[in-house]
Amino acid sequence: MSRQIFGAQLSLRCCGTTAPEQTAGPCWQLYVAMSGLVSEWPTFTWPTSTEVPTFDQRRNALECLGFVLDEGAEWEWTECTGPDYHPHPVRVLLLGAVKVRPLEGGAA
Repeated sequence: MSRQIFGAQLSLRCCGTTAPEQTAGPCWQLYVAMSGLVSEWPTFTWPTSTEVPTFDQRRNALECLGFVLDEGAEWEWTECTGPDYHPHPVRVLLLGAVKVRPLEGGAA
């Protein structure tokens, strides 16, 4: 039996977001990259905060989206600079990534 494996990414949206919920300021957003339109990817947005979601918060968010960590998968963290087109000074961004699979019997 072959299993579908997807990549989940976690990033701090420095200027807030409009989808799936509107936030007024910085917030963490988790999404699962899949085929199809980016606007249709499963996405979880935390309330406005710059504090990194804990492991348990990330696990619970993935479960809400219908996914679990793949066997042996660990979060990988990367630092990079933000894009030049933002209206504020360039800043360091922290990005998290992990391999996930659909929950057994889940809707993902």
